[in-house]
Amino acid sequence: MIDAQEARSWKSAAQLYNSAVAASAIGAAWELGALDELQDEGALDAHEFAARNDLDPAATLAMFRALAAVNIVERDGTRVTPAADFAEIQQTRSFFHWLTRGSGELFRQMPLVLQNQHRKGEIDPRDPAAVTYACREINTLTYDPWFWSAVDGIDFDFTMVADLGCGNGDRLIKILGRRPGANGIGIDIAADSLKVAESDAAGAGLSDRLTFVTSDVRTMDRRPEFTEVELLTCFMMGHDFWPRERCVATLARIRELFPNVKRFLLGDATRTVGTADQELPVFTLGFEVAHDMMGVFLPTVADWESAFAESGWRVRHKHAIDMTVGEVIFELEPA
Repeated sequence: MIDAQEARSWKSAAQLYNSAVAASAIGAAWELGALDELQDEGALDAHEFAARNDLDPAATLAMFRALAAVNIVERDGTRVTPAADFAEIQQTRSFFHWLTRGSGELFRQMPLVLQNQHRKGEIDPRDPAAVTYACREINTLTYDPWFWSAVDGIDFDFTMVADLGCGNGDRLIKILGRRPGANGIGIDIAADSLKVAESDAAGAGLSDRLTFVTSDVRTMDRRPEFTEVELLTCFMMGHDFWPRERCVATLARIRELFPNVKRFLLGDATRTVGTADQELPVFTLGFEVAHDMMGVFLPTVADWESAFAESGWRVRHKHAIDMTVGEVIFELEPA
């Protein structure tokens, strides 16, 4: 017979275990449209939802059971409704998708990744398409309001903008939509992402105003059109510039490649300082542990500021977001 303390321990273990299962269910329910349907309709039938979306009914009900186990939904047979924690999970769903769908293989490989014999070359077994899928909404939640505030506050009428690490070009397309007199250049190392960007730019009627360059921002060559750029943007790839010596060199090189830039908006996560492990908000622990496992250095705000000073940039304004991963948008100008 177990005593009260042992019973509490078993209950805690069950909650932790069930939460791990539910994390995957959150990512799946978002990707399959179940979370949005519950928010919009207030209820759904699991078997009917499965039939309508060509899903296995037993497996679909199992997904909702996992959500019900941690109070995200309530389940009465096959009828599913939002529960106490639904609204918070609906807002943060992309973080769970990033963890389980985008980075699941990295965490599965943790016992191997920690061994020095396996830490040769680049360590990144993540699913890039799933990471991109999640990050699109993560950016909307954590960066967009502050980004557009920074753009709207720019005190000059720029005619050429370049986005470093532009991905699918979404940011550039939105900027040009708001600035009809401007043209743009998107730069990214991933050719597949730029194919999507070109297609989306054509769909938005911007093919004549947007060009895309396949290149590694850290090593790219000079191009004549770079001299026309007045506004630079770079989001969620700046930590790839590090460690410090390489970061300083990259920032200085960017300053040389774009000699007429007036403003540089660099947004990125920063490593937490002074927060206890037990008090970290949603996403922070996963993001920092994942990058530590991959051997990617995450700079603090102070690290960034010292690198700017050494590489020819001055911090004009610092937009501290600090929602989950110490997000900051540095508004820079040439020193």
